[in-house]
Amino acid sequence: MERQETKKVIVMTVDFNGIGNSQVNNPRTTTDKGAAGKQPAQQAPAEQAKSQAPAARGENVNLSKQARDIRQLGEKLESAPEVDDSRVEQIRAALADGSYKVDAEKVAQKMLEMDESIFG
Repeated sequence: MERQETKKVIVMTVDFNGIGNSQVNNPRTTTDKGAAGKQPAQQAPAEQAKSQAPAARGENVNLSKQARDIRQLGEKLESAPEVDDSRVEQIRAALADGSYKVDAEKVAQKMLEMDESIFG
């Protein structure tokens, strides 16, 4: 006699179109009876979203000036290198030949500025 495996699958759907203040998307529990069962196979979440998504309505989004500025800054940051290779090479050479000097007063001033910016 063949044993049938049964497992619980929780399916949650979120309908962003038409959610009101009093509406709640509750999880649904279904039973999947494995390969021997007669239920259809579960769709991948991306496929579910495509099949449940309403047709595009041609809606527009207008960003504020501040949002556009933030987006531009983000694009600049993405294109900028994370490390200034020429500056790293200068410091590396100065360390190698012993000419690198630390200005203790400048370091202390920067530490005080940072402390003030963090703790006010």
